[in-house]
Amino acid sequence: MLDTHARKYVQPAIGHAADFFLRRGLSANQVTIISFIIGVAAGPLVYLGLGPAAVLLLWVSGFLDAVDGSMARKTRPSAFGTVMDVTFDRLVEISVLLGLAFLFPDLMWLFLLLSVSIIFSMTVFLTVGSVSDQKGIKSFYYQAGLAERTEGFILFTIMILFPSILLYSTMLFLFVEVFTGIQRLVEAKKILKEPAE
Repeated sequence: MLDTHARKYVQPAIGHAADFFLRRGLSANQVTIISFIIGVAAGPLVYLGLGPAAVLLLWVSGFLDAVDGSMARKTRPSAFGTVMDVTFDRLVEISVLLGLAFLFPDLMWLFLLLSVSIIFSMTVFLTVGSVSDQKGIKSFYYQAGLAERTEGFILFTIMILFPSILLYSTMLFLFVEVFTGIQRLVEAKKILKEPAE
């Protein structure tokens, strides 16, 4: 939701950062890799109990993840770059979830359910993006929803920094992901109109 509706407020900063990296000869794919390395490092920091540092890396990674897309649109978008971007985003999320699961093994069952809900929501998102004829600023149809990347980062931040309410924040994240998956399925039914049998 925030990625879709609040992007215009942060786009100037994203655009400036994209220009900065392009002037220095970096490609969008190289920034995608840098974003991935920074983001995936958050998981081990969570496990080591270095929550504030993990959150900082997570948000820096998220910012660079937006910057690489802006760089691609300013140059020549790469199909493989899109594959890397989506794949690396999920690996960053997996890293954080693993860090939390190993730090709080008593809640591992809940992190597993959260992982399943993310898989569900992302499966709908990617499948609709693949089969839809509609295109947006991305190289595939982008389905907005209650939970987009920014909401995920906000919830991860709460989970990492406030372990006393970890059960409740993770359950909230689980609910939001399931709701988003259902929301996207309902939208898919509307936009992917099948011919009458």
